[in-house]
Amino acid sequence: MFRVGDCSRRSGWVEFYQLVVMRDPLSSDECADRLKALADADRLRIVQVLRGGPKNVGEIAAEMQAEIANVSHHLQVLKREKIVETEKQGRYVVYRLHPDVFAATRTSSDCLDLGCCKLELPK
Repeated sequence: MFRVGDCSRRSGWVEFYQLVVMRDPLSSDECADRLKALADADRLRIVQVLRGGPKNVGEIAAEMQAEIANVSHHLQVLKREKIVETEKQGRYVVYRLHPDVFAATRTSSDCLDLGCCKLELPK
């Protein structure tokens, strides 16, 4: 048990914690955040739609038969986690799967590479 005046033992635990966190090759927090972003059915549907190529929010909403406001919210979550990226084209913002995450292959499935793990998506 720590005493109030025992700073050396307390700082030792802080150093130990920082060492453990710094040695996290999995980047567990980042990985968990990305997996949480994909743990929503609508967001997975957006990923499926964007596998066909870049689209604006209206095109995505029309293909999903969903409200633009809901799709826009989900796109912001995916953007924050760097699963999608944006490009301004005139009046529209076009969304595409981030190239660091989406590696289209010539096999029967595609793969989302989150850095900590890969998710195989059937075609």
